[in-house]
Amino acid sequence: MNTLFSALMILSGYLFGSISSAIVLSRLLKLPDPRKAGSGNPGATNVLRVGGKLAGALTLLGDVLKGLIPVLTARDMQFSENIIALTAMAAFLGHLYPIYFGFKGGKGVATGLGVLLGLSPVIAGIVFGIWLLILALFRYSSLAAITAVTIGWFYAWSELSPEKLSVYTILMIAILWRHRANITRLLGGQETTIGKR
Repeated sequence: MNTLFSALMILSGYLFGSISSAIVLSRLLKLPDPRKAGSGNPGATNVLRVGGKLAGALTLLGDVLKGLIPVLTARDMQFSENIIALTAMAAFLGHLYPIYFGFKGGKGVATGLGVLLGLSPVIAGIVFGIWLLILALFRYSSLAAITAVTIGWFYAWSELSPEKLSVYTILMIAILWRHRANITRLLGGQETTIGKR
């Protein structure tokens, strides 16, 4: 693939990742704007709190797909591993900094999972399994996310190619950074559990 097509693939990944499932679905379902209700975060957990289980599940699915589809598309079009990795990173950054919504996006957990699913279904399965376990035990979405992505990295370190591991590492750092306020609340015993509005 030439440089122009590669650049267009990466740009497409970013533009696709910039579609906010939380905001779009909230408008379609006539729910409060997730940026102005609940925690103020345009993500699945906040939509769950302000709009209920169906809205939360649809948002989660949408966020996963917008991380997965660009990666699968780049692979199906037989781009190099470097371009696939850059497309994955662009889709993830699109979720964090969406061009359509003032560059103010979500925390990246579901979209990051979608990216990982495209890069390595096994790693994605491990991360998702850890997330489910921690969520079931403690009921904190933020704790589940930061624990899963951190523990998953140690397995990914020995299994992924350098290109894919670089994506995972940036993804992990970004998710931890976006959850810094949650970490402070967890340490102070003030974090809100799933199911509590």
